[in-house]
Amino acid sequence: MVIGVLQVELLVPHAASLKDKRSVVRSLKDRLHREHQVSVAEVAAQDDMQLAVLGIALVAGDGRRVGEVLDQILAKLRALRDAELGATRRQLLQGQTPDDPDSQDTTDADVADELFARMNDQGEDRP
Repeated sequence: MVIGVLQVELLVPHAASLKDKRSVVRSLKDRLHREHQVSVAEVAAQDDMQLAVLGIALVAGDGRRVGEVLDQILAKLRALRDAELGATRRQLLQGQTPDDPDSQDTTDADVADELFARMNDQGEDRP
């Protein structure tokens, strides 16, 4: 299992209000989800009327498929008329397969402990 994560900044220079920006973002999110079967969310800069930061994620059986889909999405984003592509960040996460001898079962508590450890490494407090 491979998880692909793409974070993109979109500049919406013609947006005169948050409503204008959200219209562009909503349309784009719906289109990417429909055409590529990915999850899309606005993850930052929600109150900036000319900047949108989107997080895009997908899961596939192999890295080649993930790479192809992320490349297609980036090509679409570069060709947008209503927004300009800014900074991008791409990450692939390799999951373990059930038949992998090194694979280990994890519990919800294990996952929570790992997330809290990562938060502490970033200077955040545990709730």
